[in-house]
Amino acid sequence: MGWIRKSSRPVLVIWALLLVAAMIALGLGRWSLAFVSIATLTLSLVPPLLAARWSLTLPLPFLVATTLFFFASIFLGEAFDFYERLWWWDLGLHGSSALGFGLTGFLFVFMLFDGDRLAAPPSAIAFITFCVAMTVGAIWEIFEFTMDLFFGLNMQKSGLDDTMGDLIINAVGGLIASLTGYFYLVRNSAGLLGRALGQFIQMNQRLYQKYKHRLTK
Repeated sequence: MGWIRKSSRPVLVIWALLLVAAMIALGLGRWSLAFVSIATLTLSLVPPLLAARWSLTLPLPFLVATTLFFFASIFLGEAFDFYERLWWWDLGLHGSSALGFGLTGFLFVFMLFDGDRLAAPPSAIAFITFCVAMTVGAIWEIFEFTMDLFFGLNMQKSGLDDTMGDLIINAVGGLIASLTGYFYLVRNSAGLLGRALGQFIQMNQRLYQKYKHRLTK
């Protein structure tokens, strides 16, 4: 349970709030709010649990970002109807999620090559990064459809128009992520997002041995 002690205070506060909200909702018989609270808490615990299982070290900004994303998309979006109150809420979340999953896809693909920049053309890795972002975006749309169908939520809002708009935003976010990965490989620098990639690689050097060798050569 060491990953809990390493989590930042804001993340722990959000987890505690979700747990309290779930307990209160169960006590009041508000089953929909209870389900949303428990689902949000469960999903936000997935990244640190997987990291602990696979012996990964997650940068603190990544953990905070994923927790806030699930909190904003499921808990605030569904329980407090932010999707209807703020027209840009859904678009912003889909764009940021596509960007985040695209960067994660880049790190995964780069890890498969042990951090060797010469193992594949940067353009090919960037293309795979884009594909990962789009794939995750499509899976999320299936998740929204499933939630609406079986649990009576309204995550899809206007149906086809909402789905297509989300996929377009996913494409934009995925494109930004793929370009970030491309310039990181070509120039070893890609602004703030590039520094985030470098931070993860630095904290998990055993997965990027050939890249580490290039740094110390």
